[in-house]
Amino acid sequence: MKIVLAKLIGFFINIIAHISPTYAVQIAIKLFSTPLKGKHLPEGKDFLNTAFQEEVVYKDFAIMTYRWLGEKDTILLVHGWESNAFRWKDLIEKLKQKGYNIVAIDAPAHGKSGGKYFNTLDYSECIHLVAKKFKVKTIIGHSVGGMATIFFQHKYQFPHLERIVLLGAPSNFKDIFERYVNMMGYHNILVKHIDEFILKKHGHRSAYFEASKFSKDITSKGLIIHDDKDNIIPYKDALDYQAGYTNAKLITTNNLDHSLKSENVDNHILEFISN
Repeated sequence: MKIVLAKLIGFFINIIAHISPTYAVQIAIKLFSTPLKGKHLPEGKDFLNTAFQEEVVYKDFAIMTYRWLGEKDTILLVHGWESNAFRWKDLIEKLKQKGYNIVAIDAPAHGKSGGKYFNTLDYSECIHLVAKKFKVKTIIGHSVGGMATIFFQHKYQFPHLERIVLLGAPSNFKDIFERYVNMMGYHNILVKHIDEFILKKHGHRSAYFEASKFSKDITSKGLIIHDDKDNIIPYKDALDYQAGYTNAKLITTNNLDHSLKSENVDNHILEFISN
């Protein structure tokens, strides 16, 4: 049903593109950038209220941060698309027991953070602000949160960052964009207009933003965890990182799906950050 609806919406946007390409691009980008989920449910609010909450301002909106204080190094937890800081609850409890200083954030347009739209480049800038504010030494990023972390570290080479954990992270923006285009059934002419929009807004076309290649410039020690049956971000993306991120180790899981929520994954993370 969702696929049929997406194709129907894409059909009408294709028609609009013949009349006003600019307006069609605006609609397509808005759909691509607007999360339909990601707000806190009651259970999440209760748990996150146990943390110190502080806003960090980026552009014209605020990013919400959550802190659980500890004696050890600071770890930043970065969630993915249509999620929020509560997704880390089980791992946070384990990190607290180990005495780590923990920071989690809600991405733009997610959780308690401001903003109406989400894109990975803005997310990477938010990660930079939070990492700098709290002198973060380890970042654990799930899905596009992992990709945004690579974008951030590639651009800023943040000197305090010693470790990066990528959980089911996409290796490039181009494939994400193409999956969206295929889902909506956009015509090639509209796709070219969208790519021109990305070039004008971000200085590069979509194919430029290849996180696995950016990771070649990163010296922080890395851990890549990806499920071989991931139906959201293909396992191929993990192999891209393995080829590019020379200071990283790949761990392959089976039948954990894209969420990678398991005791085994948490144990791999805890072992990695303790060394």
